[in-house]
Parts: sequence; C-alpha cells; structure tokens
Amino acid sequence: MATSGWSVEQIPAQDGKTMVVTGANSGIGFQAALELARHGAHVLLGCRDAAKGQAALERLTREVPGAKAEVAALDMASLASIRAFAAEFAQRGIALDVLINNAGVMALPRRELTVDGFERQFGTNHLGHFALTGLLMPQLLQAMAPRVVTVASLAHRNGKIDFANLQSEREYKPWGAYGESKLANILFARELERRAKAAGSRLISVPVHPGVSQTSIVANGPGASDLKTRVLFTFARFLTSKDAEGAWPTLFAATSTSVRGGQYIGPSGFMEFKGTPTVVQPRPNGLDEKVGERLWVVSEELTGVHYPPLG
Repeated sequence: MATSGWSVEQIPAQDGKTMVVTGANSGIGFQAALELARHGAHVLLGCRDAAKGQAALERLTREVPGAKAEVAALDMASLASIRAFAAEFAQRGIALDVLINNAGVMALPRRELTVDGFERQFGTNHLGHFALTGLLMPQLLQAMAPRVVTVASLAHRNGKIDFANLQSEREYKPWGAYGESKLANILFARELERRAKAAGSRLISVPVHPGVSQTSIVANGPGASDLKTRVLFTFARFLTSKDAEGAWPTLFAATSTSVRGGQYIGPSGFMEFKGTPTVVQPRPNGLDEKVGERLWVVSEELTGVHYPPLG
C-alpha cells in the first residue's frame, strides 16, 4: 500500500458517521478526534477527567466551528465507567461506525492497580478496551461498515504475554508491563478480526501504531527522570513526530477505503518512527494466534464481558 503522498486532506467526508475516541482530551486521541470532526463525523471524546475533556472540546470547536462533537465520561481504568458509557450510548439508539481504542498509560514507575484490581497498564490499555469494544458491539454491528481501530505501539516488540505473571503479580517492570499491554492490543485486534471474518461480519478490526510521538503519555508515565525517556528526549527532534503526525496511522485506519481488516498500520519512515501511514508488520509475538485466542478467553474471564455473535 503506497501512501507516500497521503495527507489528512485526503480523508473522505465522514458526514453521517458516529465515532468514539478514547483518551481524546490530548495527544493522538485529540488530534484524531479533531480531524474526524473536521471531516464531518459526529465524534464522542471519551475522557476520564471532565475538566480536561471540556477544555479539549472547547479547543476542538475553536478550530472547527460548528463541529459535531461532545465530551463523554469514560475512564478506561474502570469497568463501571465503561459499562455506564456503553449503556448510555445504547440508549441513543444509533449505530457506531468507528471505535478508536486509543487511551493508554505508559511505563508507570511503580505497580499500580485499577479500581477493579488490574495492573494499571494492562487494565487500561488492554482490558478496558476489550470490555468497551464488546459492550459496544451491538451498536457497531448496526453500522454499514463498522471499524475498530486499536492503537498499539512499537513497544510490543519487546512484549511477552506471560500468563503466569499477566498482572505483574510476581514481578513488575515498568517497560515490560507496557510492552505486554501493547502486545495485547495487537493480539486482541487480530483475534477480533479473525472472529469477525469467521462470522461473515461487515466489521473490520485494524491495529495501528503511531511511531514515536511527542505526547503527554510520557509525562504521565515514566517522566523525564527515566533513562529511556531522557534518551528519547535527547533525540526527539530527529526521531519523533508531533502528536498531529502521530495520529496519521489512526486516521488512515479509521477512514481509508483501501484499509483491510487485520492489517497493521504504522509510519513509513526510518524504523517506523514517523512518516506517512502504510502497512507494516508486527513482530512474530504479535502474530501468535494461539496466544491471541487464549488471551481473549482470559480477558473475558477477567472483565466479565462476553461478546455477542459477530455475524
């Protein structure tokens, strides 16, 4: 898929479509929501912090006057919040065209737990989005061409799904836990695609990664004191992209008519750090179907969310 000339100006009109973006108050999530609204979509900005969400909405509407956008309370670290959001959306009686699973936390210095007792990175980055997607599936399946876009990371390359230490119960390593959660994103997205295809569903599932992007996830995670982060900051000018550019793979996956389910979309530049979106390849750990199947079953058990038939 050649996309060297791709730009956000090439996003097709999205009028009449409804989209949900998690973690949309800043960074890649905000930039994705902004461009989708600019191209006519009705966008729900899923945000944990109401004040930050409102500030993001005001910023978006300043840039896109008349945008069809709204803030929705959605904490991806809380199953209760996820269930409440999904229930409220169901009451609208409308189809959901695109779900963008974007929210995340990165390399927290110490092991933390969500309100449901999950390790925070695995719980937020993977389990929260697994649950949200399953709970919104009836509305997704009402759409003519529904898509689920799940934002993974280059960090999946060093990730390992260790079912004996899935929640870092035995040992916690900040970057190890992050890599595991991002690997889980790819495995989930690919398993969802396999299940949808087997059911003859219209739904497609597309994992993406932003490359290395300058967003608040760093400040909210390891912080500038972390050695890897200091190195990244040192070379940031040369190796990383702004958050608007980091959103390109997400936007391409959410809107391009050439995207196919199961494709992994990332930047086309040097080492996939930045650049225009293209089809890239996960490492072999992201292609392990047996691990993906087992992770799905474990995720159902942990969240209590069981997907409806996808056909």
